[in-house]
Amino acid sequence: MSVLVTRDPETGVAIVTLNRPERLNAIDLETAAQLTFIWRELRSDDTVRAVVLTGAGERAFCTGIDRSAEVPQPSSPYSTDDPLLAIGPKANDLWKPVVAAVRGMACGGAFYLLGEAEFVIAAEDAAFFDPHTTYGMVSAYESMYLALRMPYGEAARLALMGTAERMSARRAHEIGFVSEVTAPGGELAAAVRCAGTIASFPTEAVQGTVRSLWATREATLAQAHSRAPAFVALGNLPPERQAELFTARRSKDFRMR
Repeated sequence: MSVLVTRDPETGVAIVTLNRPERLNAIDLETAAQLTFIWRELRSDDTVRAVVLTGAGERAFCTGIDRSAEVPQPSSPYSTDDPLLAIGPKANDLWKPVVAAVRGMACGGAFYLLGEAEFVIAAEDAAFFDPHTTYGMVSAYESMYLALRMPYGEAARLALMGTAERMSARRAHEIGFVSEVTAPGGELAAAVRCAGTIASFPTEAVQGTVRSLWATREATLAQAHSRAPAFVALGNLPPERQAELFTARRSKDFRMR
């Protein structure tokens, strides 16, 4: 399984783990389908009252969509299918709180998941970046999530600097994107501890609070998402040119800030 789920009925906490460390937990179509299924399943599991989302291994939380994934597209220029739109908990109507535990890289499509978590706990070695512009692609959905989670200038810098720059866990904490920074390897325990505390509170009050918080942003996000396909269609380079830029990349040539 490319996504693992463990449940602790005593604490009411489930841990959802992206389990493709050999691919830096990149999301292929099978993984995307599993995430959708898992969030829908957790909606109906009354033994689960809070969720922790993390990635297997030490190198990455998630590096977005797996570039080997082939996504069939309709022929109409007015329709674009995004395979990651339904991978998050809110997209699947899950109102149980989700705490993200991040270690290593979190980039690109990872922001679909982090954008729908209640808060993020990161290890000191976590690094956040968005590679889209480097490879001739529009950062649309990802930037929309980022702009709701951090100051506009920080979201713009992260999206526009592409692979040339990465945001450290320290900087992410300074701007409020990350709520807590731990020693490497301590992020999961910290997230489970928070989730366990939340799960101990009355369920209806907790879920109502999650729903209330999300209500403050969902209209803005829905409106932005409705325009994203046009931005992508207009701004993306042809796939073969994107592949050329990706092949020519220098993965270690970046600045950490």
